[in-house]
Amino acid sequence: MKIGEYKLNNPVILAPMAGVTDQPFRNLCRRLGAGLVVSEMVSSDPRLWQSKKTSFRLNHDGEPEPCSVQIAGSDPDMMAAAAQFNVSNGAQIIDINMGCPAKKVCKKAAGSALLKDEKLVKQILSAVVNAVDVPVTLKIRTGWSPSHRNGTTIAQIAEESGIAALAVHGRTRECAYKGEVEYDTIAAIKEIITIPVMANGDITTPQKAQEVLDHTAADGIMIGRGAQGNPWIFREIAHFLKTGETLPATSFKEVKQVMMKHLSDLHHFYGEYAGVRIARKHFGWYVQNLPYGDTHRKLFNQLDSASDQLTIAQAFFVRLIEGEELAA
Repeated sequence: MKIGEYKLNNPVILAPMAGVTDQPFRNLCRRLGAGLVVSEMVSSDPRLWQSKKTSFRLNHDGEPEPCSVQIAGSDPDMMAAAAQFNVSNGAQIIDINMGCPAKKVCKKAAGSALLKDEKLVKQILSAVVNAVDVPVTLKIRTGWSPSHRNGTTIAQIAEESGIAALAVHGRTRECAYKGEVEYDTIAAIKEIITIPVMANGDITTPQKAQEVLDHTAADGIMIGRGAQGNPWIFREIAHFLKTGETLPATSFKEVKQVMMKHLSDLHHFYGEYAGVRIARKHFGWYVQNLPYGDTHRKLFNQLDSASDQLTIAQAFFVRLIEGEELAA
């Protein structure tokens, strides 16, 4: 799969998720097999570019190429300027957010709220594509509501505007993350455009990834919530798509190694105060389906120091590993 001049190692891509796909998580998913990772969305409002939160989102030091950065907003000129700003800061692919269903984004007429205004969509896409010399991608939903599914129209506008690749979450803005994913709509979009299409929504296993690709004829798979606490999903899917074989289940020992490094990276990247707080949700995702996970999550969330978090996490997994070894 290619996006502009960039040929991806595999077609399994980490979706942009606000508050999740920061640099430590992007690097982790890359190491574990993602063919491409996309940053958290950066606002097109230049007043926010100097904020501490945005400074973390703009940090791409040492990341593997290509570096893909998502931008969000509703003003064509501001979006064009944001694209140029991010390219000057290292972005090699610009991704436009027209898929986020969050109320705080949509109330500003950004994210998936833009799907209501096809004329504005065209203006934004054209402005951004013409503002930069790097590939521009777009993430959308299937429409605004079940009674207003215009994903196929938006997809045609995207191709006509020079968008290099399109990711489609198979639900409407109104549906958020509830209900069945409309893989039929993704298939319909793929039929009418020639640019690469990435299917997104409820893909949590290698087998489901293959089913979605077969059903939609999409060029790639985009994984969002399925990667939370499960970053090895990328290598599992990539391996299955290439060989038809399922990798062995990840051992508790490897889960511990991956998670401990991830927690340490978060502490280092954000500093102890913020890092400890951000680490809480990631630890919760790692242990949510493990024995004693809920008890240890509650304990972990009460801790205020990086060293205490690492100590508790280490002790928790030592217990699991000992049990796993005894069972073997």
